[in-house]
Amino acid sequence: MKKEYIFLVVCFFALLVCYSCAPLDNYDPPRETLRGTIFIKGTNKTEALQTEVSNNGTRIRMLEYSWSDNPTPFDFYAMQDGKYNNTKIFKGNYNICIAGPFVPLQQGPAGSYTVDESITRDIKGTVVIDWEVEPFLKIEWVGEPVVNAAKTKITASFRITRGTNNPNYQQNIADIYLFINSSSYHVGSHNNDSRYSPSLSGNAAQTAFATGDVITLTTNSEFSPNRDYYIRVGARINLQIEGANRYNYSEPKQVKVLNR
Repeated sequence: MKKEYIFLVVCFFALLVCYSCAPLDNYDPPRETLRGTIFIKGTNKTEALQTEVSNNGTRIRMLEYSWSDNPTPFDFYAMQDGKYNNTKIFKGNYNICIAGPFVPLQQGPAGSYTVDESITRDIKGTVVIDWEVEPFLKIEWVGEPVVNAAKTKITASFRITRGTNNPNYQQNIADIYLFINSSSYHVGSHNNDSRYSPSLSGNAAQTAFATGDVITLTTNSEFSPNRDYYIRVGARINLQIEGANRYNYSEPKQVKVLNR
């Protein structure tokens, strides 16, 4: 028993010596900030860019070249209003790029623009980078949504146009949705009630778009008249960004249905 005790004591001190010899992690915690807004070229508008949050939305990727020529990507995502803010970044030299349902641009001399998905910048303190982009599609409401007499359906009209003339982003329309939800202003493809959200897809969506006419959709089935609803039009082209076709959106609208 005494030998076992001595053995354990020896092992303990051996581990203690090894731990004391190990290099300490004395790096300062990340405290630099990168923030900005992604908005439509020549405007302060973000409606068409208000994509989903998290990995369904606008991705910001940072590659730090201060210590490596082959850095591991660090990704985070913009909010639904097109703004982003990361306050936990190490000082360093970064290549920063964005991806979403848009064409990223850089403004050149005399008001010219070039397609450029990335910027290289030293990050120290607070750095603000705003991005001008051209959305694949622009979606605008035509008139106000109409609630039927029974207050169980909503009809809405809208127009969809190309947001860019770049020939690399002129694919056909994949689908068009009138998303509806009763619980959140942030209604969209991942936050809607599929029982009531009507859509056009494939040839029907492309034909409706190609005519240039106003498109009108009415919600499916009959919903409860005992609450208000939020609606939003989403449309996307047949082009994958980050492994998926991404929606461009209209501005969301609240439709007052509830009798007060």
